[in-house]
Amino acid sequence: MIVIADDITGAAEIAGIAFDRGEDVRLVCGCGTATDGTTVIATDTRSMSESDAISETQRIVSAISHQPSAIFKKTDSALRGHVVAELTTLLQATSYQRVVYMPANPSKGRIIRAGTYYINNKPIHQTDFSFDPEFPARTSVLKERFPDAERCGIIMPDAESEEDIQRIIAEYNDGKTIFAGAADLFSALLNANHGDRPSDSSLHWANHGVSPHDSQNRPHDSLILCGSTQSKPLDLGIPLAPMPREIYDGSHDLSLWDIEAYKQEHSLILTIPHTHRTGKEVAVHLRNVMAEMAKQLIAIHCPSQLIIEGGATAWATLQALGWTSFDIKNQIAPGVVQMSATNGTLVTLKPGSYPWGNFF
Repeated sequence: MIVIADDITGAAEIAGIAFDRGEDVRLVCGCGTATDGTTVIATDTRSMSESDAISETQRIVSAISHQPSAIFKKTDSALRGHVVAELTTLLQATSYQRVVYMPANPSKGRIIRAGTYYINNKPIHQTDFSFDPEFPARTSVLKERFPDAERCGIIMPDAESEEDIQRIIAEYNDGKTIFAGAADLFSALLNANHGDRPSDSSLHWANHGVSPHDSQNRPHDSLILCGSTQSKPLDLGIPLAPMPREIYDGSHDLSLWDIEAYKQEHSLILTIPHTHRTGKEVAVHLRNVMAEMAKQLIAIHCPSQLIIEGGATAWATLQALGWTSFDIKNQIAPGVVQMSATNGTLVTLKPGSYPWGNFF
């Protein structure tokens, strides 16, 4: 199976689910070919313009040497992204006939009832997602949010429960359909295709030299990037290096950043303690300078672990490092996934809105 995700933490979440089901999983950034197992291709199309997202989707599909047995498109469970444009591009570039788009995640209180999207029984346009700077939820009705979907061959069924998702998969799992949506849909699709089997993660731990006990990571020899201004402070007994106000306000002079404690403690947490600026340009600046500082520190200190909170920061950092292919090692909590880079560094990714689970 090929999975194409529109952001890297979503890609890691899907890879972790497949790993826990005993699948052989590889995560790659920006390109990839079909394998005997599951290949998860992470993109950054959610952060691109619509035209660039279309071009990137076309490039990724053209790089796949043959049509895989199945394609799954991971999309945001809060309806963000260039959904119709990317799904239409996938249909045009393959021989599939339709898309079933189901962003619902009933396990997390996100459902579709009578064509309306709810989060914990509240229409999405009445939640904080109405203030999203790039994809604000101005309506909760899917046909109003995506008016061209039906014409483009995209089906948007209701889903209020796991049973609803299973029923829809059974109806459309005919080899002619691309399934697109969130983690609950992917989990149900794996069950439908391979049987509802329990997690086989203990086998993976044995194969890869990582045990469940080892997953309780102590932050030694680690660089931790808290890339969101909304990150909660981590009290781990290792030094914090807050981003200086001057850099936050636009300076690119990384010599202003006090990272001397790294030399003594062999671990460091980079944080963003300021919140007084907003806008896309600010967000791009923050993730880029965080990524550049991480690249400099990794070149000097070569930490055994790189831990990144926030999808945009993760993408920028891995791109700056030139790390593009990863073997999945462990899913610590939903969405919190450990993977090994080709140089052996253990990379842990966590979406900014997800809890750390039992990682620390």
